[in-house]
Amino acid sequence: MAVKIRLQRHGSKKRPFYFIVVADGRAPRDGKFIQKIGTYNPLTVPATIELDRQKALEWLNKGAQPTDTVHRILSFKGVLYLKHLLRGVKLGLFDDATAMAKFQTWYAEHESQVASKNDAHKKAQAAKKVYVPVVKKVAEPVAEAAPAVEEAPEAPAAEVAAEETPAAE
Repeated sequence: MAVKIRLQRHGSKKRPFYFIVVADGRAPRDGKFIQKIGTYNPLTVPATIELDRQKALEWLNKGAQPTDTVHRILSFKGVLYLKHLLRGVKLGLFDDATAMAKFQTWYAEHESQVASKNDAHKKAQAAKKVYVPVVKKVAEPVAEAAPAVEEAPEAPAAEVAAEETPAAE
């Protein structure tokens, strides 16, 4: 039996919500599953992922194959890195305490990066909502503008009359 870790779609039309489940590869997408190990909501910014890391690690060690999207989720949450470190322990490259220390440092760094990205996104969204009023320049008083208007037509009228006389001859 080929066991897969995959997404099971829930939610209404155009409002997806997914369960992360371990299921037989032959079962339908939204059908029978063996165990539910988490949830994934792509509609929130950033996407909300809740995952039982230990259950996912157990199933990966048993040979369950994640789908492409679940593989990215497991990688993002650090499950695949933890599996990699534990394989190093099994091979005798380092001990358990060193592996967990490496994972904890990676996880702390990863969480700080995610938090900074969230802050940057919130600032960008807040900047889009800032209302800047449009200030129109107030025209000069009408009394001062009237003489300027009278002078402007006189000069071109003289030029037009001068141009017309040579054409008339």
